[in-house]
Amino acid sequence: MIDLSITRAKIDEIDKQIISLFNERMKLADDVANYKIATGKPVYDPIREKEKLEVIEGFGDDYFGKTALRELFSQIMSISRKYQYRKIANVSETSLAVTSYSSDNIGFFGGSGTYTERAMKDFFGKDTKARSFDSFKKVCEAVGNGTIEYGVLPIENSTTGSISDIYDLLMEYKVHILGEAIEPIDHALLGLPGTSLENITEVYSHPQPLLQCSNFLNKYPDWNTFAYGSTSKSAIKVKNDDKPEQAAIASKANAEFYGLEVLAENIANDTLNATRFIVIGKGDNYLENADKISISFEIPHKTGSLYSILSNFIYNNINMTNIESRPIPKRRWQYRFFVDFDGNLNDAGVINAITGLKAEADSFTLLGNYIGADKK
Repeated sequence: MIDLSITRAKIDEIDKQIISLFNERMKLADDVANYKIATGKPVYDPIREKEKLEVIEGFGDDYFGKTALRELFSQIMSISRKYQYRKIANVSETSLAVTSYSSDNIGFFGGSGTYTERAMKDFFGKDTKARSFDSFKKVCEAVGNGTIEYGVLPIENSTTGSISDIYDLLMEYKVHILGEAIEPIDHALLGLPGTSLENITEVYSHPQPLLQCSNFLNKYPDWNTFAYGSTSKSAIKVKNDDKPEQAAIASKANAEFYGLEVLAENIANDTLNATRFIVIGKGDNYLENADKISISFEIPHKTGSLYSILSNFIYNNINMTNIESRPIPKRRWQYRFFVDFDGNLNDAGVINAITGLKAEADSFTLLGNYIGADKK
């Protein structure tokens, strides 16, 4: 019978040797970093690493052994790169730190009485006047071409998740995220004064509220639902069509604003339903006390790419708060990733992580550094 205590003692001794050799290897990584700083050579050399891993893999006794060795040394090389990035990281990603944003040249998605308008007023001030646009694309386009200075758009709902179109538009129009606001969503069913639930056969709203109120709508299988441009436009349609069989899902504020009646309130699937809105602008300025960063990157379409790139957050003790993927146009089955994480661009760990991300990704875009709405 095997004496487990003896086996464990041998493992402990081997581990000590591994630790000693690892420490020695990291000292050599310091020499490599100094050389690369002096010569301007990049830290990440994918061709050399691929060749080295293929050699190491050959020392494995079987498939498991070969795979295990490749994984082990991939991690050792990754750690070595992170150490080298720490020594060379000195990159400034923005042009200017500012103390606040203010403007009368603002646009937002939807119309009067919408949640987006509420988010805009919460961010810029209750008396702020702004232009409304009837699509996400038009808001981004107006910011991109300078027609408006800032735009406000919904990007994520606590019930239905991210609004994927927004991510694509951020990249298409090369706009930056300057801030965010989180608004509680109090969806209600609105109809003409004097009508009742028994009269309703048609319900209009933006696609997101229709999804967020699916449980309520499922109670009325005879109702027909229609996706419409926005909650405010849906309320206007019900008002203008003047048909008692029509209703709109919108905020209770829309009922007061457009002279409609609340037929049912708090109809969202989740009573804690909330939406996160972003403020976008053309410049890359950031608030000096910003604590949240958004980025986008593309990586090689091969095994371990995402794991390797995300290790830049792990080794710098950075907390990721969200990650999304979107298909890259004209590149079948390849994806662009969007990540939100805690931090300020002046933080040493953030500088180090961004240095690694830029070195290892096929492309990297800083989307913004701003104050997280949940930190206010």
